[in-house]
Amino acid sequence: MENENVLDFFQIVRATLLAVLCGLGLTLLFAIILNFTDFSDKIILPVNLCIRALSVFLGCAWFLRGEKGWLRGGIVGLLFTFLSGLLFALLGGGMEWTWLLIVEVLFGLICGALSGIFAVNYRQ
Repeated sequence: MENENVLDFFQIVRATLLAVLCGLGLTLLFAIILNFTDFSDKIILPVNLCIRALSVFLGCAWFLRGEKGWLRGGIVGLLFTFLSGLLFALLGGGMEWTWLLIVEVLFGLICGALSGIFAVNYRQ
């Protein structure tokens, strides 16, 4: 039982780290693209949400195995949301506490849970 908990913990940590690295890389790529194009500011939020969903999905799909994928994926989504928010706040100089933050947390939780369900069932 204890070995399973340790395994679950390390799966969650590795999935979260991969998700954060993917999120950073894709956000940097998007920022470079924005720098050289004339896209409207209205495109930033939807693309950011897609980057977040893809990052969480890749982390979960790569590392989560076993049972309770929805739970472990949800934890990955929450951890990714908090860590990436903290990281971007440190890099960008701050963070605003708005209703959008609640939406992002719920979005991370839902994306993580769905990604975790996919990850554990796809391998079977």
